[in-house]
Amino acid sequence: QVPLVESGGGLVQPGGSLRLSCAASGNIFRNNDMAWYRQAPGKERELVASINRFGSTDYADFVKGRFAISRDNAENTVFLQMNSLKSEDTAVYYCNLRYGFVNWGKGTLVTVSS
Repeated sequence: QVPLVESGGGLVQPGGSLRLSCAASGNIFRNNDMAWYRQAPGKERELVASINRFGSTDYADFVKGRFAISRDNAENTVFLQMNSLKSEDTAVYYCNLRYGFVNWGKGTLVTVSS
């Protein structure tokens, strides 16, 4: 069973919005803090946002006020609502645990371009 499957990426113009989803297996999702990460071409993977099992959230400074992370515990799914997208948000987006990683999924590509 693939532990993490990301979806929802695509091509969007600057200022646009996208909503990413991450389906996680129950064993991974349950009682774990989850997070979204991203990796832009030529750069290291970086933390974007995290959410604990109670719903408390935290964001990297570069997405504060624009992105929102949420989770559906019944569906073992984590979401990332991305608004006011900028060209520098272009990256492959991944979800994983916030602390200690499981095998990475394939990610979903977000391209912000006019």
